Amino acid sequence: MHEYSLVEALVTRVEQEARRRGALRIHALSVRVGELAGVDPELFRTAYETFREGTLCAGVPLTLKQVAASWSCPKCRIPMARGAILRCPACDSPARLDEGSDALTLDGIEMEVP
Repeated sequence: MHEYSLVEALVTRVEQEARRRGALRIHALSVRVGELAGVDPELFRTAYETFREGTLCAGVPLTLKQVAASWSCPKCRIPMARGAILRCPACDSPARLDEGSDALTLDGIEMEVP
């Protein structure tokens, strides 16, 4: 369950940003999870609910957006169908991952600053 360590890093980063900006309060967090990130969204939510207590994120809602993996040809821009061979049918170039990578991205922090 590496979700707990990911949430710990997330909350630490959010607290650092809030302190750096002199925030009075944090109102919301937004995170994107790529399909290939190996993160279970429900475990991540549970970890967040548990870990945020006693931090600046206590009571702060989390918006978690899951991003599906998609590939396309870097030359032709032809999208590749899910489950297809990851080579362009037109030019035989290897496909490029467009979205849904292995990234976990802090998309936004809504905070109140003086």
